[in-house]
Amino acid sequence: MTKLRPVLTVERHRHILRLLADRGRLTLAEIASRLGISTATARRDAADLADAGQVIRVHGALLPRDFGLNEPRYSRKAEKAVTAKVRLGRTAASLLPEAGPVFIDAGTTCLEVGRCLLDRPDLRIFTNSIPLLALAGESRATLVAIGGEVRPLSLALTGALSQHWLTNLRFDAAVVGASGLDPDAGASTTETAEAAVKSEALRRATRRILVAHGEKWGRPSALCFAPWNAFSDFVTDHVFSRSERLAFGRNNLRLHSPSSR
Repeated sequence: MTKLRPVLTVERHRHILRLLADRGRLTLAEIASRLGISTATARRDAADLADAGQVIRVHGALLPRDFGLNEPRYSRKAEKAVTAKVRLGRTAASLLPEAGPVFIDAGTTCLEVGRCLLDRPDLRIFTNSIPLLALAGESRATLVAIGGEVRPLSLALTGALSQHWLTNLRFDAAVVGASGLDPDAGASTTETAEAAVKSEALRRATRRILVAHGEKWGRPSALCFAPWNAFSDFVTDHVFSRSERLAFGRNNLRLHSPSSR
């Protein structure tokens, strides 16, 4: 005979699923706080929902069961906020040196950063971006592929070979993008292999620059790859509150906003 769950448990589960649909990622601490329950109860509810196939459970958090399908293809992302990404790219490029080694991440906003660097003949641009590497024929800068497997969804080179390449390199600066931004936790992405490349590139750079469109603020993705104190600079068009700016200051993070020109 099937044991019926108490009504209160069913209502909590519904509430958790609504919160998860709204936020995209939900920690056990957030569940406990929002529902006014203990962490132990939140953990049991999370386990119940995961066992029922309604969510995906990762360390300390829940993800939508179809979170891996939510990332749009590169061609769709390239069509969004084109003008804003160009401005962000110019602003980030202005922070980079005229010569020496730099890393440019995959992604549509980072591609705009890379475009602005192609006329710097003394620059060596290491990248895992297939679209940026395709511009080698028109580049005065030297473009270097870090190697790896092509991830079709993002046109990024990832995997063990990419990470092995990075262990042999050092950069004067690294520019990375993000799929989502959590005001407390930091920058996140949707896929493990890409998260690993981003983290490794940041570890090997003197200046560490995050560039991201403002629409990603407060909308974290599945995998946090770097906390805020992992970056030296943040280029975005999001308008921050005074308290948010103070928090960035405590992390020694410099904010840069693109001009409207």
